[in-house]
Amino acid sequence: MLKAPIKVIFFDIDETLYVKDKAILPDTVPTVIRSLKRKGIIPAIATGRARCAFPKKIDQLIKQEGIELFVTINGQYNSYQNQVIAKHPIDTTDIERIVHFLSQHQIEYAFVGNEGIAVSNITPHLKQALDPITTRYFIDKNYYQTHEIYQLLLFYSAEQDQFIADSGILKDKFKTVRWHDYSVDCLVATGSKASGIDAVIEHLGLTIDNVMAFGDGLNDIEMISHVGTGVAMGNAHPELKKVADYTTEDIEHDGLLKGLLALGVLNSSDL
Repeated sequence: MLKAPIKVIFFDIDETLYVKDKAILPDTVPTVIRSLKRKGIIPAIATGRARCAFPKKIDQLIKQEGIELFVTINGQYNSYQNQVIAKHPIDTTDIERIVHFLSQHQIEYAFVGNEGIAVSNITPHLKQALDPITTRYFIDKNYYQTHEIYQLLLFYSAEQDQFIADSGILKDKFKTVRWHDYSVDCLVATGSKASGIDAVIEHLGLTIDNVMAFGDGLNDIEMISHVGTGVAMGNAHPELKKVADYTTEDIEHDGLLKGLLALGVLNSSDL
């Protein structure tokens, strides 16, 4: 099934490396990371989260196991060994136009930067969506004026999806990806984990066939369908499973380890 030797493996965070609602990092995850590094395979993270919003257990994993390659904010901020490889901040005039529309229609929003997340207001629906990701956010409607913003979070239910689409406020320049009942990611239309991966593997001198990725959500579809070998978690969204090359067990049943063993990337003797 593998198209070429695997040199890099990208892991989504939530429900792939880490059980968000239970704050659990499966015991086999550090073992997987160490085993990959011993085999000369680079373990990497590809996430919709900003670096400032990683869970504490993931921060600990990164420090303990020496993870150095990151595709963050859905491919909008990408780095290797503390060097920025590619970043794509949103134009300030576009932010102002979108925010003006959202304010007119009482839709709350958040600015996502690499160093911080600023929200327009704190409401029950915003907290329900954002608190499981991070509580390290603050109110500042002018944050975009002094910091680079790579993504917006818009807080509205699926019932308003068509209204937003019909408004034309995002035009052809932006897209939304729903990740919660009350929130969507809003990023440039060309942005994705896949585009971030392309930037970093070019920097590393590799090809896409050398890349494997694990994910579970709708914002992983482009990544999983783009890399040489795309693996869906057992707990993944059905639409992601449709494009994956392989579906492993769910996160709480050691899906990462079992998938790597089944695909022959790791052997029991590597553990």
